Amino acid sequence: MKLKNKELKEIKAGASLSATLINSLIKGFNSFMDIGRYLGSSIRRLIGGNACPLK
Repeated sequence: MKLKNKELKEIKAGASLSATLINSLIKGFNSFMDIGRYLGSSIRRLIGGNACPLK
């Protein structure tokens, strides 16, 4: 059974924000923030001369 164009236009998708989607977006944002903190700390240590010497 094929749907007609009029029937296809009346189909409503279930696009809604779910808790899982929101949770994954927040985790992704937090990961980017952590990377920025680590990178900033590393640059600050290298410029300030506080980096641990490599053996």
